[in-house]
Amino acid sequence: MNDWIVPDWPAPARVKALITTRNGGVSPPPFDTLNLATHVGDDPAAVARNRARLRREATLPAEPRWLDQVHGRLVADLDGEAPPCCADAAVTSTPGEVCAVLTADCLPVLLCDRAGRRVAAAHAGWRGLCGGVIEAAVKALGVEGGAVMAWLGPAIGPGAFEVGDEVRAAFVDVDPAAAVAFSPAGGGHWRADLYRLARQRLADCGVGFVGGGGYCTVTEADRFFSYRRDGRTGRMASLIWIGFPPHGEGQQ
Repeated sequence: MNDWIVPDWPAPARVKALITTRNGGVSPPPFDTLNLATHVGDDPAAVARNRARLRREATLPAEPRWLDQVHGRLVADLDGEAPPCCADAAVTSTPGEVCAVLTADCLPVLLCDRAGRRVAAAHAGWRGLCGGVIEAAVKALGVEGGAVMAWLGPAIGPGAFEVGDEVRAAFVDVDPAAAVAFSPAGGGHWRADLYRLARQRLADCGVGFVGGGGYCTVTEADRFFSYRRDGRTGRMASLIWIGFPPHGEGQQ
């Protein structure tokens, strides 16, 4: 059985999404087993087999458009850009194009409009989140925030994400309200709540629905990769796409 996470959100039926876990692949330790990243030192042949298994078992309409992620805020428009794309989010309105981001502690954010005409995926580590990758992805959907739905995938939890003063200051300098997402950890360190920070940003964008959250990639070692926990490790994929309409029907 595939150990995938399917978002529980009120997205239109044509919007398809899933998030992989670390289970169900062929990679050896420390990438065991469903590592989908080519840049972490895993055997390229194992990654290729994992990607092929994902496409087959998830019945994906095409190979995901894998990004070269750099912890920035650039959004690749898959309707016009050819791979590879150096970006931390992707957006499309083309049925069958699969937006994908890879994570192992950073926060994956899946987005769609309520009409199901446009979808996006964003990779939001603390740098990208602070720099505005969520806002950029919401804007790329091209609709008012109230017509946007978001789902937060597995990320490092607030009890495990300890950061320094400089990280807290980076957020608070942009928005003083971000202070509530940090709790003292002693010695000039803070525990940061990525989920709360993301929800604040989505609320500021006026996003009408936000679901998901509540996972912890660090503590749930049997299910998730975690760079903070293990260092050398694999990556999960968060995918979203617009399905093809039934034969003979146009997209509404």
